[in-house]
Amino acid sequence: MISERSILVVEDDADISGLVELHLRDAGCRVTLAADGAAGLERALGEAFDLVILDIMLPGVDGLEICRRLRSEKPELPILMLTARSTELDRVLGLEMGADDYLTKPFSVRELVARVKAIFRRMALFDSHPEPDKLLRGPMEIDADARRVLIEGEPVDLTAREFDLLAHFARHPGRVFTRNQLLDDVWGYTHSGYEHTVNTHINRLRGKLENDPSQPRFILTVWGVGYRFPTTEELGA
Repeated sequence: MISERSILVVEDDADISGLVELHLRDAGCRVTLAADGAAGLERALGEAFDLVILDIMLPGVDGLEICRRLRSEKPELPILMLTARSTELDRVLGLEMGADDYLTKPFSVRELVARVKAIFRRMALFDSHPEPDKLLRGPMEIDADARRVLIEGEPVDLTAREFDLLAHFARHPGRVFTRNQLLDDVWGYTHSGYEHTVNTHINRLRGKLENDPSQPRFILTVWGVGYRFPTTEELGA
Protein backbone atom coordinates (compact mmCIF):
# COMPACT_ATOMS: atom_id res chain seq x y z
CA MET A 1 0.00 0.00 0.00
CA ILE A 2 1.27 3.49 -0.87
CA SER A 3 -1.10 5.21 1.56
CA GLU A 4 0.54 6.41 4.78
CA ARG A 5 4.05 5.65 3.54
CA SER A 6 6.62 8.23 4.58
CA ILE A 7 8.82 9.71 1.84
CA LEU A 8 11.74 12.13 2.02
CA VAL A 9 12.22 14.23 -1.13
CA VAL A 10 15.68 15.84 -1.39
CA GLU A 11 15.45 18.33 -4.27
CA ASP A 12 16.74 21.92 -4.52
CA ASP A 13 14.35 22.98 -7.30
CA ALA A 14 11.29 24.25 -5.42
CA ASP A 15 8.99 23.88 -8.44
CA ILE A 16 9.92 20.21 -8.89
CA SER A 17 9.78 19.34 -5.18
CA GLY A 18 6.43 21.12 -4.80
CA LEU A 19 4.94 19.24 -7.74
CA VAL A 20 6.27 15.90 -6.49
CA GLU A 21 4.99 16.63 -2.98
CA LEU A 22 1.52 17.52 -4.28
CA HIS A 23 1.11 14.29 -6.27
CA LEU A 24 2.55 12.02 -3.58
CA ARG A 25 0.29 13.59 -0.95
CA ASP A 26 -2.66 13.06 -3.31
CA ALA A 27 -1.63 9.39 -3.39
CA GLY A 28 -1.82 9.26 0.42
CA CYS A 29 1.86 9.54 1.33
CA ARG A 30 3.44 11.61 4.08
CA VAL A 31 6.06 13.81 2.41
CA THR A 32 9.03 15.62 3.93
CA LEU A 33 11.07 18.04 1.82
CA ALA A 34 14.76 18.94 2.05
CA ALA A 35 16.21 21.62 -0.23
CA ASP A 36 19.92 20.88 0.07
CA GLY A 37 22.21 17.91 0.53
CA ALA A 38 23.27 18.52 4.12
CA ALA A 39 19.68 18.88 5.36
CA GLY A 40 18.58 15.86 3.33
CA LEU A 41 21.36 13.66 4.68
CA GLU A 42 20.66 14.72 8.27
CA ARG A 43 16.96 13.95 7.99
CA ALA A 44 17.50 10.69 6.11
CA LEU A 45 19.92 9.41 8.76
CA GLY A 46 18.03 10.76 11.77
CA GLU A 47 14.41 9.96 10.91
CA ALA A 48 12.46 6.92 9.71
CA PHE A 49 11.35 6.96 6.07
CA ASP A 50 10.00 4.28 3.75
CA LEU A 51 11.64 5.84 0.67
CA VAL A 52 14.08 8.60 -0.24
CA ILE A 53 13.67 10.44 -3.56
CA LEU A 54 17.05 11.99 -4.16
CA ASP A 55 18.26 14.54 -6.71
CA ILE A 56 21.81 13.83 -7.87
CA MET A 57 22.76 17.53 -8.27
CA LEU A 58 22.39 19.26 -4.91
CA PRO A 59 24.07 22.21 -3.19
CA GLY A 60 26.49 21.17 -0.47
CA VAL A 61 26.48 17.38 -0.24
CA ASP A 62 25.58 15.86 -3.61
CA GLY A 63 23.14 13.03 -4.17
CA LEU A 64 25.81 10.43 -4.87
CA GLU A 65 27.46 11.05 -1.49
CA ILE A 66 24.10 10.94 0.27
CA CYS A 67 23.34 7.65 -1.48
CA ARG A 68 26.71 6.23 -0.44
CA ARG A 69 26.16 7.22 3.20
CA LEU A 70 22.65 5.82 3.30
CA ARG A 71 23.78 2.55 1.77
CA SER A 72 26.43 2.29 4.48
CA GLU A 73 24.14 3.11 7.40
CA LYS A 74 20.63 2.17 6.19
CA PRO A 75 21.17 -0.50 3.52
CA GLU A 76 17.51 -1.54 3.31
CA LEU A 77 16.11 1.98 2.74
CA PRO A 78 14.90 2.27 -0.89
CA ILE A 79 16.36 5.17 -2.90
CA LEU A 80 14.89 6.57 -6.11
CA MET A 81 17.38 8.92 -7.75
CA LEU A 82 16.53 11.90 -9.95
CA THR A 83 19.13 13.23 -12.35
CA ALA A 84 19.29 15.94 -14.98
CA ARG A 85 22.32 14.23 -16.46
CA SER A 86 21.52 12.34 -19.62
CA THR A 87 24.57 10.17 -20.20
CA GLU A 88 24.40 6.47 -19.55
CA LEU A 89 27.57 6.65 -17.42
CA ASP A 90 25.98 9.10 -14.97
CA ARG A 91 22.85 6.97 -14.62
CA VAL A 92 24.88 3.82 -14.02
CA LEU A 93 27.05 5.63 -11.47
CA GLY A 94 23.98 6.41 -9.38
CA LEU A 95 22.93 2.76 -9.46
CA GLU A 96 26.42 1.60 -8.59
CA MET A 97 26.36 3.88 -5.54
CA GLY A 98 23.31 1.92 -4.41
CA ALA A 99 20.21 3.63 -5.80
CA ASP A 100 17.35 1.19 -6.35
CA ASP A 101 15.93 3.06 -9.32
CA TYR A 102 16.30 6.33 -11.21
CA LEU A 103 14.44 8.80 -13.39
CA THR A 104 16.06 11.28 -15.77
CA LYS A 105 14.81 14.88 -15.83
CA PRO A 106 12.57 16.04 -17.30
CA PHE A 107 10.30 13.26 -16.11
CA SER A 108 6.57 12.66 -15.98
CA VAL A 109 5.16 13.04 -12.46
CA ARG A 110 2.75 10.23 -13.33
CA GLU A 111 5.76 8.02 -14.10
CA LEU A 112 7.37 9.01 -10.80
CA VAL A 113 4.25 8.09 -8.84
CA ALA A 114 4.06 4.79 -10.75
CA ARG A 115 7.66 4.01 -9.78
CA VAL A 116 6.95 4.85 -6.14
CA LYS A 117 3.89 2.61 -6.15
CA ALA A 118 5.94 -0.20 -7.68
CA ILE A 119 8.59 0.10 -4.95
CA PHE A 120 5.94 -0.06 -2.23
CA ARG A 121 4.14 -2.98 -3.88
CA ARG A 122 7.39 -4.95 -3.80
CA MET A 123 7.95 -3.99 -0.16
CA ALA A 124 4.45 -5.14 0.77
CA LEU A 125 4.89 -8.40 -1.15
CA PHE A 126 8.11 -9.31 0.60
CA ASP A 127 6.78 -8.16 3.99
CA SER A 128 3.87 -10.60 3.62
CA HIS A 129 6.33 -13.54 3.29
CA PRO A 130 4.35 -15.69 0.85
CA GLU A 131 7.54 -17.66 0.11
CA PRO A 132 9.51 -20.01 2.40
CA ASP A 133 11.29 -18.13 5.19
CA LYS A 134 14.65 -19.70 4.34
CA LEU A 135 16.17 -20.84 1.08
CA LEU A 136 19.23 -23.09 1.00
CA ARG A 137 21.08 -23.00 -2.32
CA GLY A 138 24.41 -24.79 -2.17
CA PRO A 139 26.70 -22.71 0.08
CA MET A 140 24.14 -19.87 0.16
CA GLU A 141 21.42 -19.36 2.79
CA ILE A 142 18.76 -16.71 2.21
CA ASP A 143 16.67 -15.76 5.27
CA ALA A 144 13.55 -13.92 4.10
CA ASP A 145 12.44 -12.92 7.61
CA ALA A 146 15.76 -11.35 8.54
CA ARG A 147 16.48 -10.32 4.93
CA ARG A 148 19.93 -11.78 5.40
CA VAL A 149 22.22 -13.70 3.08
CA LEU A 150 25.02 -16.01 4.18
CA ILE A 151 27.59 -17.69 1.95
CA GLU A 152 29.47 -20.48 3.68
CA GLY A 153 28.31 -18.96 6.95
CA GLU A 154 29.62 -15.47 6.17
CA PRO A 155 27.12 -12.59 5.94
CA VAL A 156 26.78 -10.59 2.72
CA ASP A 157 25.56 -6.98 2.98
CA LEU A 158 22.92 -6.28 0.33
CA THR A 159 20.64 -3.36 -0.38
CA ALA A 160 16.90 -3.93 -0.32
CA ARG A 161 16.69 -4.21 -4.10
CA GLU A 162 19.75 -6.44 -4.35
CA PHE A 163 18.18 -8.78 -1.80
CA ASP A 164 14.86 -8.84 -3.68
CA LEU A 165 16.63 -9.59 -6.96
CA LEU A 166 18.73 -12.39 -5.49
CA ALA A 167 15.76 -13.94 -3.69
CA HIS A 168 13.74 -13.88 -6.91
CA PHE A 169 16.49 -15.73 -8.76
CA ALA A 170 16.98 -18.23 -5.93
CA ARG A 171 13.25 -19.06 -5.78
CA HIS A 172 13.38 -20.10 -9.46
CA PRO A 173 16.62 -22.06 -9.95
CA GLY A 174 17.32 -22.90 -13.58
CA ARG A 175 14.73 -20.48 -14.98
CA VAL A 176 16.01 -17.87 -17.44
CA PHE A 177 14.74 -14.30 -16.98
CA THR A 178 15.04 -11.51 -19.53
CA ARG A 179 15.86 -8.01 -18.31
CA ASN A 180 12.31 -6.87 -18.97
CA GLN A 181 10.91 -9.80 -17.00
CA LEU A 182 13.16 -8.89 -14.07
CA LEU A 183 12.08 -5.26 -14.27
CA ASP A 184 8.46 -6.39 -14.13
CA ASP A 185 8.92 -9.04 -11.42
CA VAL A 186 11.36 -7.26 -9.09
CA TRP A 187 10.94 -3.56 -9.82
CA GLY A 188 7.25 -3.80 -10.59
CA TYR A 189 7.27 -2.22 -14.04
CA THR A 190 8.57 -2.74 -17.56
CA HIS A 191 9.90 0.38 -19.20
CA SER A 192 11.99 0.49 -22.34
CA GLY A 193 15.38 2.07 -21.80
CA TYR A 194 15.77 1.02 -18.16
CA GLU A 195 17.35 -2.39 -18.77
CA HIS A 196 20.64 -0.96 -17.47
CA THR A 197 18.99 -0.86 -14.04
CA VAL A 198 19.01 -4.67 -14.13
CA ASN A 199 22.54 -4.91 -15.54
CA THR A 200 23.96 -2.65 -12.85
CA HIS A 201 22.25 -4.47 -9.99
CA ILE A 202 23.46 -7.82 -11.28
CA ASN A 203 27.02 -6.50 -11.56
CA ARG A 204 26.81 -5.22 -7.98
CA LEU A 205 25.39 -8.53 -6.77
CA ARG A 206 28.18 -10.46 -8.45
CA GLY A 207 30.74 -8.17 -6.86
CA LYS A 208 29.34 -9.03 -3.43
CA LEU A 209 28.53 -12.73 -3.93
CA GLU A 210 31.34 -14.05 -6.08
CA ASN A 211 34.97 -14.82 -5.38
CA ASP A 212 35.59 -14.03 -9.05
CA PRO A 213 32.76 -11.92 -10.57
CA SER A 214 34.07 -12.70 -14.08
CA GLN A 215 33.36 -16.41 -13.41
CA PRO A 216 30.04 -16.26 -11.50
CA ARG A 217 28.63 -19.24 -9.61
CA PHE A 218 25.25 -17.84 -8.59
CA ILE A 219 23.90 -15.48 -11.27
CA LEU A 220 24.67 -16.90 -14.68
CA THR A 221 24.44 -15.11 -18.02
CA VAL A 222 22.46 -16.78 -20.78
CA TRP A 223 23.88 -14.98 -23.79
CA GLY A 224 21.31 -13.24 -25.95
CA VAL A 225 18.51 -13.96 -23.47
CA GLY A 226 19.12 -12.90 -19.87
CA TYR A 227 20.16 -14.42 -16.55
CA ARG A 228 19.43 -17.42 -14.37
CA PHE A 229 20.26 -18.96 -10.98
CA PRO A 230 21.95 -22.40 -11.12
CA THR A 231 20.14 -25.60 -10.27
CA THR A 232 20.91 -27.63 -7.15
CA GLU A 233 22.92 -30.07 -9.27
CA GLU A 234 25.02 -27.25 -10.73
CA LEU A 235 25.77 -25.90 -7.26
CA GLY A 236 26.82 -29.36 -6.16
CA ALA A 237 24.50 -29.56 -3.18
